[in-house]
This record gives sequence, C-alpha cells and structure tokens, in this order.
Amino acid sequence: MALSELFKDKTVFSLEIFPPKTPKGRHNLIQALTGIQSIQPDFISITQSAAAGFSEQATLQLASQIQNDLNIPSVAHIPCLYHSKEEVADYLEELKAHGVENILALRGDACTDKPAVGDFRYASDLVEFIKGYGDFDVSGAAYPQKHPESDSVVSDTLYLKEKVQKGASHLITQMVFDNQDYWDFKQRLDLAGIHVPVEVGIMPCTNLKQIKRITEMSGIKLPRKFIAIMDRYADNPVAMRDAGIAYAIDQIVDLIANGVDGIHLYTMNNMENTQRIWEATHNLFQATQSSHFNANQTTQEDHYESRKVTL
Repeated sequence: MALSELFKDKTVFSLEIFPPKTPKGRHNLIQALTGIQSIQPDFISITQSAAAGFSEQATLQLASQIQNDLNIPSVAHIPCLYHSKEEVADYLEELKAHGVENILALRGDACTDKPAVGDFRYASDLVEFIKGYGDFDVSGAAYPQKHPESDSVVSDTLYLKEKVQKGASHLITQMVFDNQDYWDFKQRLDLAGIHVPVEVGIMPCTNLKQIKRITEMSGIKLPRKFIAIMDRYADNPVAMRDAGIAYAIDQIVDLIANGVDGIHLYTMNNMENTQRIWEATHNLFQATQSSHFNANQTTQEDHYESRKVTL
C-alpha cells in the first residue's frame, strides 16, 4: 500500500529507527519492536547514512524483517550522494525482492573526507530516478526552518516543490521543537502550491548531549521553552527524560488538535519512551479515524440527498 493513501483516512503515526551495528543490537531491537506491536504504527522508516556508518544492507535487512515478520509497512531510506545510478538500481531490485516498496529519498549527509559520486546532486534527482525506475512510493524530507545549506526559505521551498513535482507523494519534516515553525512552513507550502501530506518529525529530548549534537549539525534553532527544560534538568537524566517525553506529548496533542497530517517519531531506538508517548496520545489518533469516517459518511449522505433532489 502506498503511504500517501494512509492520510486519506486518519492522522498517521509512524516511527523512525536506525540499524544497530552489531548482531546482538539488531536482535534486541527486533525483540523490542515485537514487544510494541500493540502500537501498530502506520509504518516504520529505517535510516541509512554513510556519515553514521549505516549501510544499505543493514537497512535492507531491518526493513525486510519489519515488513515481512512484523507485518508493519517499512520505509527504506536511500541517500544518494555517494551512490551511482547503477548502485541505486541494484538496491531497488533488492528492496523489491523483499517486498519493500516505500522509499524515503534523501541527498544524505556529506562526509568531508569522501567525494560525492556525482550521479545525483539533489534528492529531487533521486526521486525522479526512482519514479522512472519502478512502482515505488517515494517520500521526501523537508526542513521547516529551511535546509542548513539553503540561502533562504524561498529557495528551499522552490527546491521542495521540485522534489514533489518529480514524484514525492508525502513529506516528513526534520525534527520540530516549536510547532509554530511547522505552521509557518505549511503556510509557505500552501502559497507555493505544494499539496501533499506532511508529517511532523518529533524527537523527545531524553539525552542532552545527543540533542545538542543533532541540532548543531542540522542548524535547528531551539525555542526558549525547550532550552529552559534542558538547562533546568541537564544534571538529572531521569528528570530530563520525563520532561522531554512530556514536551513531545504536548507538541503532539497541539498538532493533532489543529489538524496535522501525521506524526513521525524519531525514536533513537528507544522503544520504552515510544510506548510511553503512544500510551499518552493513542486515543487522539484513534479519534481522528472516527472524525474521518464521520466526515466521509456525511459527504456520502449529502451526495445521496443531492441526487434524490436532481432525480
């Protein structure tokens, strides 16, 4: 099933994980994912990064296990900066053979000591290649505060529009810590005529060093409320975890109440925190399914009544 179809009936809830580097780590992650099958996320995406050392084969193995053993749709990340067209084509064939048909197309992080291959300069080039290669559903990444390498939000929006025009049917944002950044971003998309479902990336702040490293790399500006939490609980890991989870839950409640298309949770492979967030918000996601059903039913009834009058 194409991921873009999910958004027609509900507010989507999805997870992102990364491939552990050891067999034991992979086993433990699958066990943890099996333990949270009650959540039944709409899909799970699996990262791949040359800079972080996550190989395509590790992503493929994990995506296949999630798709075929846990019966949860999986999304394989493909960063293109260090891959040739031939390598991407071969990888797509492997994904197809394992039943993985959903792709998150990325440019990928640049490594200072590794030259780019040159076949794909931008993620939009990869999107176009995949759509021309086979029957894959392709998603794209988006940066509400703009990509750190973009000159402005205007140029960033134009590049994003090109990505959608070339075949990205669904967008997942970089992590968002201030919901207003997302709503401002959505307004820019509407003005630019970009009308595809957009999931908001939410990452609970449970590890101060980790958050600082990620935000410095991505250029994300943190809101004052979030900085206050980090400063307040920097020396208390348990309090930091609880405050970070509470902050993420508060974001999700606000986003769902205001009609967000979906939530993409950056789990950092912590399924215990994921479970806590789901337990606090799952009724909100379920309520959106009822709302969609009632809206669809009303539309059908109105259509039936109009046909009776016409006849």
